[in-house]
Amino acid sequence: MNELLPDLRQLRAFVAVADEGSFTLAAKKLFLTQSAISHSMRALEDSLECRLLERLGKKTILTEEGHVFLKRCRGVLGELEMASRELDGLKRWGQSRIRIGAPHSLCQFLLPTVLREFRDCFPRCEPTIEAGDTSTLIERLAEHELDIVLGLRTQSNQSLESRSLFKDQLALVVPPVHPWAKTGVPDREEVAKVQFIIYARASETHRLVEKHFEDMGIRLRAPLVLGDMEAIKEMSKIGIGVGIVAPWVAKRELDEGTLVAIPTGGEPIAREWSTFWNADRPLSLIEETFAGISGMVGEDLSRLGRR
Repeated sequence: MNELLPDLRQLRAFVAVADEGSFTLAAKKLFLTQSAISHSMRALEDSLECRLLERLGKKTILTEEGHVFLKRCRGVLGELEMASRELDGLKRWGQSRIRIGAPHSLCQFLLPTVLREFRDCFPRCEPTIEAGDTSTLIERLAEHELDIVLGLRTQSNQSLESRSLFKDQLALVVPPVHPWAKTGVPDREEVAKVQFIIYARASETHRLVEKHFEDMGIRLRAPLVLGDMEAIKEMSKIGIGVGIVAPWVAKRELDEGTLVAIPTGGEPIAREWSTFWNADRPLSLIEETFAGISGMVGEDLSRLGRR
């Protein structure tokens, strides 16, 4: 076969002839002369060293080789059309995708609402979501494997470019039959005997909880550590221990009355959630919009977080 590959004009002309069944109609469709279409088809067949088209009276039909080639042509032209749309998105919005990192709790309670609003603004943008602890996601952000991260502000990530998302406070959650549901947190000696249920040991939330009780001079019994907020709530409901979560995580259970939130005692266990991005480039319009919507939705969680 000739090593010279067909050009795009020849491929488009061939597909038009195949679709219309006529050189004349194909020429009208592409706003070309019939002789230009005929010349392109001869050059294409010479290049491929095979017949692609046959004339039967006024009708033009595909040969067997033509059917095989048409399938490939449609694939090539379809990919090029998709690439053109993506490039158009890049020219207009700066990107056609956004890679988001967020902890599991935000993936469940914040991102569904954010993404619903976001898609209304940018229906052609394809968001991808990676769930994980903030520290891991920040590392991925530094490697430019994520575009934007929603996570907890810590001492180690304060130097990053960021914007406050919302603030909350952790609370103790117990079933309504638990004595603390009516009396609140008892004295320190009793607190030290309780089995608390705390989120993942390597997380910032776990560190804040440990520091809170250390500052109060309370040496806790070894807590039950779980990596899933739903599991913490379920264990708390059946009295396995006293859960420590943000009220917005347990909104459904608090509304239903299957759990009761009570203060932790002492100074509140306060957290700040933020939006993080790399300092070596400004936020694009798409990223700025996503961050703005996240902030508005986060305000609702913030109000629940002070419940």
